[in-house]
Amino acid sequence: MARNHRLVTDADFQEAMEREASIRVFQDDHVVGSGGTITRFDQDTVVIQSGVSDVAYHRRDLCEFFEMRKK
Repeated sequence: MARNHRLVTDADFQEAMEREASIRVFQDDHVVGSGGTITRFDQDTVVIQSGVSDVAYHRRDLCEFFEMRKK
């Protein structure tokens, strides 16, 4: 069973990026992305790549990010 861990701080994002963890993104209480990994982030934007040409840019202030961990 998967467990969601909310990413809030830069350290959270850095750890998830280093582990190449699967990320789920919510915006306005809806899933807008799932299964990609963080390739880059800064204080405003998180870049998540799900495939070779599937790259999404999400604003940190508008979205919630969760690392999907296996129990």
